[in-house]
Amino acid sequence: MCRQHTARRLLAFAVCCVLSAVLAGCNREHRELQVAAPAASTNPYEGNAYAISQGQRLFEQYNCAGCHFHGGGGIGPPLMDEEWIYGSSPARIYQSITEGRPNGMPSFGGRIPQDQVWQLVTYVRSVGNLEPPAAVSPRSDEMEAKR
Repeated sequence: MCRQHTARRLLAFAVCCVLSAVLAGCNREHRELQVAAPAASTNPYEGNAYAISQGQRLFEQYNCAGCHFHGGGGIGPPLMDEEWIYGSSPARIYQSITEGRPNGMPSFGGRIPQDQVWQLVTYVRSVGNLEPPAAVSPRSDEMEAKR
């Protein structure tokens, strides 16, 4: 009986050692799911085609098209022309989205996550042909900017 008891203890100890070694050697890759909060003047998604497509989806989801009519202007100013009332830099667009503007543009600061605001900024700039040419605008042909 004593030998069986000792054998079981040795087997349990060996199993624990093997499991400890396996678990110690198991290092999973760590990926950040959200972009670190950048300064309000630095667009982390500039020229990123995926961010443009995500921004387009968010533009529809947050009903930006309800006022900006898919970039052509309506209740809100157009996003396809050369003149931007409050500026077309990423920082100015970010500010317009988060802080709002007088006479119509509501503030979305605190309601939309910061990474989504930057995706919207990237999409809005692509609608106005302000993103680098390597990032293809997802606009359909009827939405091309007037030249």
